Amino acid sequence: MKRILFLILLVSGSFTAQAQYNYEATHRKSLDQVIRELSDRFETRLKVEVDTVGKWVPQADSRIRPYSIEESLNNVLSLFNYKFVKQNDHYYKIKPYEPHRRLPEEGRKLIDYLTKTHYQSREAAEARLREVQHEAAQIINREIAELRALTVQDAEPMLGKKRKFNGYTVQNFRIETLPGLYLCGSIYAPARKLKEGERLPVILSPDGHTPRYIHDTQLRLAAWARMGAVAVGYDLVGYGESALQLGEKVHHSVLAQQMQWMNTRILLEWMLSREDIDPNRVGLCGASGGGTQTMQMGIDRRFTAICPVISLSSYFDGGCPCESAIYLPSLAGGSCNAEFAAVHVPRYLGVVSDGKDWTAHVPEMEGPFLARIYSLFGVPNRIAFYHYPNEGHDFGYNKRQAVYDFFARAFSLDRERADETKLTLEPMEDLLLFGKGGVNLPAEAVRSVDGLPRYARERAVSLR
Repeated sequence: MKRILFLILLVSGSFTAQAQYNYEATHRKSLDQVIRELSDRFETRLKVEVDTVGKWVPQADSRIRPYSIEESLNNVLSLFNYKFVKQNDHYYKIKPYEPHRRLPEEGRKLIDYLTKTHYQSREAAEARLREVQHEAAQIINREIAELRALTVQDAEPMLGKKRKFNGYTVQNFRIETLPGLYLCGSIYAPARKLKEGERLPVILSPDGHTPRYIHDTQLRLAAWARMGAVAVGYDLVGYGESALQLGEKVHHSVLAQQMQWMNTRILLEWMLSREDIDPNRVGLCGASGGGTQTMQMGIDRRFTAICPVISLSSYFDGGCPCESAIYLPSLAGGSCNAEFAAVHVPRYLGVVSDGKDWTAHVPEMEGPFLARIYSLFGVPNRIAFYHYPNEGHDFGYNKRQAVYDFFARAFSLDRERADETKLTLEPMEDLLLFGKGGVNLPAEAVRSVDGLPRYARERAVSLR
């Protein structure tokens, strides 16, 4: 009898397992088919930028929400570590999961959470910002220290001949960082003779994903110099003359973010060592990827005014490995670039945004969050917002006027002298240290990542 019962149970179990298998097989669909059905059902274009070959969606129909294409997409794509990015109400892109990119609504929820949890009083805000600043500084300082252990100690900057223009001068420079590797840039300064004991403010300007010698950059740096500041532009890793030494692919590696942090720190220390620089007026201002660097390096309290341009967001952290390879927003239990900017309180903070990129929501999301924090600290006059709803992702005329306004107020500069009609746009060749194509590179110069010390070479492996 026991044997018969055992056989019945065995057959029953096999039947159940087979039925379960058949049920799942019957109700699964290929990922391609599900995407087509969602596109038809919601009359929406779905651009696929992922590999769908051989991928199946179990219980496919149960994952569809008839009232929401976004919930349906999330239920399906999360199975494969994919996500969607909304382009407009009838167009979505399907992409690999990106830790640096979320939905605007997720940014709103994070801002609400941070506000309710950490920013109901000045005391709570101070504790939270100390935590964020401490953890971010630990990571940045560690990464910089690991590289600086390899650097050329006490390397003296080499300066080119000054070129004089209407109210300002331009002087190219290079600094040997790692052995045979040079950081190149240009210093724009007021042309007038300084009074005895007079010190000038300085503004470091890390570029976004553009060479430092394009017209927008030249105009910005020259205008700041005419206004009365020393302005310093310098190459991104893998851009400009850095590309001559390391190639462009290195920009998409951990080394790019690590070295850009280090380069900004080296320039900051060099400027602060100069007798003509005022340590109480030290600025940092970059756009896009340079804006991300501004928020990250602005955690260094030696900067007294920062102005991230077209970059500040609660739901987008940069995307390029030069910004996000060493991922900071996960620190302190979960943060974002808007909170990194908040760390700057009570020092001067400017935010430049537009209506056609991830900064579009600053007026109703990140802006009120930051304004609240500055009010808690009693310095609402030290934060300024410049929003251009009809403009896109650039550092065009209006955005340059915004940063002139901001630094004129923060550093007591002469705003009227920021007249771009008085500026000279130089040919690219005049801003190069090593000549066209690198013909003047020193014999000992690094000419590829293979010439770097082992640690740096390993960090230069491309991430994409």
